[in-house]
Amino acid sequence: MERWFLWGFLLLLQVCGLCSADNTWKEIQEKVSEAVKGYKTCNPVNCSCHLGVLHHDLKPFERGISQDVMATTVQKGVGTHYQVIGHKLYREHNCMFPARCSGVEHFILEVVDRLPDVEMVVNVRDYPQVPNWVQPILPVFSFSKTPDYQDIMYPAWTFWEGGPAVWPIYPTGLGRWDLMRDELKKSAAQWPWKKKEARGFFRGSRTSAERDPLILLSREAPDLVDAEYTKNQAWRSEKDTLGRPPAKEIPLVDHCKYKYLFNFRGVAASFRLKHLFLCGSLVFHVGDEWQEFFYPQLKPWVHYVPVKQDLSDVRELLQFVKENDSVAQEIASRGQEFILNHLQMGEITCYWEKLLTEFSQLLTYKPKRRSNYKQIVQKPIKTEL
Repeated sequence: MERWFLWGFLLLLQVCGLCSADNTWKEIQEKVSEAVKGYKTCNPVNCSCHLGVLHHDLKPFERGISQDVMATTVQKGVGTHYQVIGHKLYREHNCMFPARCSGVEHFILEVVDRLPDVEMVVNVRDYPQVPNWVQPILPVFSFSKTPDYQDIMYPAWTFWEGGPAVWPIYPTGLGRWDLMRDELKKSAAQWPWKKKEARGFFRGSRTSAERDPLILLSREAPDLVDAEYTKNQAWRSEKDTLGRPPAKEIPLVDHCKYKYLFNFRGVAASFRLKHLFLCGSLVFHVGDEWQEFFYPQLKPWVHYVPVKQDLSDVRELLQFVKENDSVAQEIASRGQEFILNHLQMGEITCYWEKLLTEFSQLLTYKPKRRSNYKQIVQKPIKTEL
């Protein structure tokens, strides 16, 4: 009797465990279904997908930007001062990161013939410069921000050049988004979904300790995720890579071998996010605080899997996608399609043109060229990755 009772009790526990797992997956499946049902594809004409961000960022300045406010912004040294006068581009001599300024200037020069006279301060540091408490609000362009900042977002320099250098793979930095798109599309074709390895994958330096839980999970459960730290300029010892030798850097095209790719913020938003989607892999995007201009159109569960910033849900999410492969593939496909269709080089140039044109309309004065500024002209096109 006791044996039968024990057998029945164990069976009940097993059934309840299965029910619990089913309910867990049901909850996530419902999140996916609701997100997809509520999603509307954006208008692809004239970079309209992303204009909501532009209008949101410019709204605080709708009463106009005076010459005094602009002069204060320039004086504070929170960015590089540019002027477009008579369809020519001028800049103050100093730039903290010349390659980054060059990446910005490429896009402005692409549209300079169509721009009205305008001047602006472009921040090429990693971090935004205008906290919400600053009064008056300073008109500073930054590539990335959180809700705690009022900077005006622009497409980052890395779409052309000045991206992070990863030695020896990308010694001059990530750049030429158009060329990298082609490379990643080729790799995605070589690694269709069915051929990809069903594990999470991450390679990167320890820019933030937020990445630690994934590295530790990889050591505990290598069947779920392959994640290791690489060196960066600040690396001094194995303490900087959680007690193990640094791993070798892996080219982005080789990330495409894996079904699940992780994106973390760096000092600010991570430049790798847009690249990961092109693999046709499922992107696990950790945290949602840091934004670039195109992030708001990427929707959780529609285009990527959202992961809590502390990674407390990462094991469960990895198990879910492994057991719900068709759902995972559909999300990955939507993410890839969005980046292919709505983040082409044409959209980047278009956004720059609309941003500078609408920003110029907020100036309550006509900018005058500073005679000590140098004219910036288009450089020969770089073709290497």
